[in-house]
Amino acid sequence: MKRPRFRRPAFPRPDLRRPEFRRPSLRALASGLRARLVVAFLLVAALSALTTAGLTFREARTAILKRTQDTAVSALRSQVNSQIPDYSFPPSQQKLLELTHGLTRAGEAQHWIIHVRYEDHPMVPAADVKAVIPQGLRQKVRNGIAAFQRMDIDGNAWLAIGLPVTYADTGRPSGLEVYAQMPLREDEINVRALVQAAQSGAVPGVALAAVPALIAARGVLRPVRELRRATRKIAAGELDTRLKVTGRDELADLSRTFNDMAEALEENVAELRRMEANSRRFAADVSHELRTPLAAMTAVVDVLDDDAGSLDPDTAYAVRLISEETGKLARMVEDLMEISRFDAGAAALHLDEVDVAETVRKTLQARGWQDEVAVDLPEGVRARLDPRRIDVVVANLVGNALKHGGGPVGVAVRVAEGKAPGAAGERLLIEIADRGRGIDPEVLPHVFERFFKADSARARSEGSGLGLAITLENVRLHDGTVRAANRPEGGAVFTVDLPLRHCGGEEG
Repeated sequence: MKRPRFRRPAFPRPDLRRPEFRRPSLRALASGLRARLVVAFLLVAALSALTTAGLTFREARTAILKRTQDTAVSALRSQVNSQIPDYSFPPSQQKLLELTHGLTRAGEAQHWIIHVRYEDHPMVPAADVKAVIPQGLRQKVRNGIAAFQRMDIDGNAWLAIGLPVTYADTGRPSGLEVYAQMPLREDEINVRALVQAAQSGAVPGVALAAVPALIAARGVLRPVRELRRATRKIAAGELDTRLKVTGRDELADLSRTFNDMAEALEENVAELRRMEANSRRFAADVSHELRTPLAAMTAVVDVLDDDAGSLDPDTAYAVRLISEETGKLARMVEDLMEISRFDAGAAALHLDEVDVAETVRKTLQARGWQDEVAVDLPEGVRARLDPRRIDVVVANLVGNALKHGGGPVGVAVRVAEGKAPGAAGERLLIEIADRGRGIDPEVLPHVFERFFKADSARARSEGSGLGLAITLENVRLHDGTVRAANRPEGGAVFTVDLPLRHCGGEEG
């Protein structure tokens, strides 16, 4: 003889559904907080690198050009000072030409081109100075101010320098003006080298910024990941989950708030479980205490009911009413005790291999329903079931269909291949259908709840309100499911889905 199996825990835990892990999509990763943090870091790094490179380039370019200008001005001034003292004013055209040749030879290193002019006389050597020497520069020199200016000639950078020659003793302008033009090719080459160096340094700098960006994002997201992991544990029923609080920043405050919430939730759930256990224990104790006096009352009422025919009509009506109500009370107490056994984990499953069709027929015959129910019971379907509990399941569902549905009521048994997750393999399906109005869609999710009334206006039902709940518990005890639905052609259908096991087969 096999020992009965106990499936339920002492007190049922809340129906906490473990969250399903979903692999994030590429789009979700791209729009995730990590990607946004990394992109933000890279943008900041790129902006910083470009700004630094731009400022460095500008300062370096200015320094290079200023050094060139200062050097050229100093060199030209030195050459002019060394060659002018031997001149007498006003200088002749030949002297001016010799001065330009002398200054040109002295400035071969700078590749400058020299022009000189005395007062309003033509430029020596003759040239279109208006095109090459800016008007503003010439005006400053005319006013006795040494000046220089960078300019662009045919896409090349040039430097124009103008020096007024003054008398050494008085500092008064002599009227002689010296102009020099020199190309800035070497400086442009140096500037381009700076640009290339800045570009070469900025690109790897931005790439290297990705490493600290990832490290920083990892540090910022670590508390978020821990919070997500803890939230999943809470959702899975691990209410004692807490977060480790480090630091005093906003994330630490968030962790403290989560811990406070989890602690409050754990206390509330524990209190609800305690109250639920107390209420179920109270119902079980009351049912047990009522069982004995009810048994005696039922026996007495049965005797009175048998003799009701010999009593006067009013007394007979009262006796039959008492007998009927006592029977209802007795059935309610039995249902309460049965549901209490499920809650206490004391419901036993006595499996035996039975003929399913024969088991269903016995249920219908025992209650006199064989003429009210159309059956479709294939022969030869055998399964390991608890006959008593399957009898309760079929009786509750058929009785419910006869009472609340519309005829004809049908019972069908079939074997199907399970494809749903957790229900693979051969399945035994028992369907109880009626032709009534069906069940309100809003009521369908609640039909297996205890003491649920589909019609709140109905103050009292003929049953205990526990029949479908007991059905659900019995099916669960067999590792099966039961579901209610409306048929397209009208009426409701209850489907019991059980694993089809045979002797020697694996038991779930």
